[in-house]
Amino acid sequence: MRLDGKVAIITGAASGFGAGMARRFVEQGATVYIADLNEEDGKQLANELGPKATFARTDVTARMDLSNLVKTALADHDRLDIVINNAGFSHLNQPLVDVSEDDFDKTFDVNVKAIFHMTQICVPVFEQQDGGVILNIASTAGLRPRPGLSWYNASKGAVITATKSIAVELADRKIRVNALCPVAGDTPLLATFMGEDTPEKREAFRQSIPLGRLSTPEDIALAAVYLCSDEASLITGVALEVDGGRCI
Repeated sequence: MRLDGKVAIITGAASGFGAGMARRFVEQGATVYIADLNEEDGKQLANELGPKATFARTDVTARMDLSNLVKTALADHDRLDIVINNAGFSHLNQPLVDVSEDDFDKTFDVNVKAIFHMTQICVPVFEQQDGGVILNIASTAGLRPRPGLSWYNASKGAVITATKSIAVELADRKIRVNALCPVAGDTPLLATFMGEDTPEKREAFRQSIPLGRLSTPEDIALAAVYLCSDEASLITGVALEVDGGRCI
């Protein structure tokens, strides 16, 4: 019960890495808000996890949605301990000159600007509570970019730099800010990363990972539990690679 009594918001938690974190956080004693646009999967997951999980339909690009989500958590529990900015979007793997402006804007709105909104909303709450934790889900793409994903890579590089900058600025307020950098996993974004989902493409991805497998939601969830727990009380500003050696 490493997160016993903690209240957490996880964006993009209806599926993939977010759902894995929601499951593990509830197992570890946290109360979790599953923030996602996917109502069907989000509600199903909340029902599966029981009374410690609540689905909240949330568009992370809409500041008002994020503000209302934080207000709901405070009204329900009078506190908020952890915010995980996990929601993500990518343009299709393709030549950089072929990516549309709409896809570029959505990539940065979901991957970067949503963190801007959420950080500005939750930091005053954490200051009043004398501390809190922000965890941003970045990617190995921000550290060791793959061809065909240039603008997605750039967005995740921005997440990593923002994480370190925010961590330094907020450290004296006992607010810890870290990032996770997962290697590609079997999530809804995998086909987008590959351009097309074929056995050959998956094998090529696996061969680029020294430990020989893609990441799983459980891999990311276990790392997230540690960074969000009091056991990591001296850790801030890190971009932890959960990548099977991909970035070596």
